[in-house]
Amino acid sequence: MTTRTPAVNKAIVLEAFETLFNRKDITAAERFWSPAYIQHSAHVPPGREGLFGLVAAGPADLHYECQLAVAEGDFVLLHGRFSGLGQRANWVVVEILRLVDGVMVEHWDVIQDEATRESSLGGHPMFGDRFPA
Repeated sequence: MTTRTPAVNKAIVLEAFETLFNRKDITAAERFWSPAYIQHSAHVPPGREGLFGLVAAGPADLHYECQLAVAEGDFVLLHGRFSGLGQRANWVVVEILRLVDGVMVEHWDVIQDEATRESSLGGHPMFGDRFPA
C-alpha cells in the first residue's frame, strides 16, 4: 500500500472528475475508480459501472465545476456544481471520496438544488459569487 499526500490525492480526484464528467472519457476514467468502488449516493447505481453508466447515458451538456477541494489523509472533499443535468436546477454538491493507493474506493455526497436570486432567502448565491442565469 502506497501512501500519497493529501495534495496528490486532491489532484487525482480533480483530474478524475474532469476526465469523467467534462470530457466524458470513461475508458480513461477507469484508472481513477477502483473496480470495487463503493457508491453511497442515492442518485447513482452501485459500483464503478453504475457511475460510468449514468454518465454515459446522461445529458451531453452535463458539466462539473469545482469551487473548493480539501484533502485530509485518504479523504478528499469537493464543493462543486453540476450543470446541464436536464433538470429545473443545477446541483450544488459536496463530494466525499476515500482513496487507497491513488484510486477512489468509496464515495458519499450531499446534494442541493442551486437557489436562484428569487428563491434565496439569505440573498447570497450558493456557488461562486453569482446566481445562476
